[in-house]
Amino acid sequence: MGMTDRTAMGLRRFGRVNWLGLYTLAERETKRFLAVWTQTLLAPLVTAGLFLSIFTLAIGPARAEVMGVPFVQFLAPGILMMTVIQNAFANTSSSIMISKMQGNIVDTLMPPLSPLELVIGYMAGAVGRSLFVACGIWLAMALFIGAGLAHPLWALIFVILGALMVGGLGVVAAIYASKHDQMAAITNFIITPLSFLSGTFYSTAGLPPLVRTLTHWNPVFYLIDGLRFGMIGTSDSNPWRGLAVVSVTTLAVLWLCWFWFKRGYRLKP
Repeated sequence: MGMTDRTAMGLRRFGRVNWLGLYTLAERETKRFLAVWTQTLLAPLVTAGLFLSIFTLAIGPARAEVMGVPFVQFLAPGILMMTVIQNAFANTSSSIMISKMQGNIVDTLMPPLSPLELVIGYMAGAVGRSLFVACGIWLAMALFIGAGLAHPLWALIFVILGALMVGGLGVVAAIYASKHDQMAAITNFIITPLSFLSGTFYSTAGLPPLVRTLTHWNPVFYLIDGLRFGMIGTSDSNPWRGLAVVSVTTLAVLWLCWFWFKRGYRLKP
């Protein structure tokens, strides 16, 4: 088969995967958050510390154990996951939104990168930032409150899935939004409530049946519950069920990212 025939079939001259382009996009997304590390890495650590300090001071040692562990250790996984998903969302949404507003999104769309490569490149930045934040917060928690890792692999899987799922939502939100006000509305009225009302600060076992059922329909609940299982060894629901729900939701979100990149939805004039 000649070169002309290969080109006609859509095979790019550098192969099926543009490794250099993919690496460059992932590197750019990583350098974005490393360049402002005080905002992207240090600030989440301080915020998580403030949450733990406020709850510890406000409730004190009089609070009964939850799931067999002190309340502050029960609280730690929820705060860690909440910080992880907020940073994953911020990384992808800010990158695409700023590019759209400044008119240089074309610099990302013009290179010979497939829709899948675009998704992977953006997700690399989200996962990288989330892992940096998660490791920093966990080390601080281990040092000051004795937070451990009952099941390290489970904890790592749920952190990565959380970064992928909500990082993908950041891509979807940034593609859909046409101005910063719309992005702020998505963050304030969708992402923040989903993270706060998902068992971050409480066990769902004590909720009224209707509220507990609604909470179990929230995929972020399974992220927090899964990480809680990974850190303290117990959870509100079956971790395998949580893994299945989170995996399916993540695949659905990433597929939508891929589809919108392929169609150029709200990206191409």
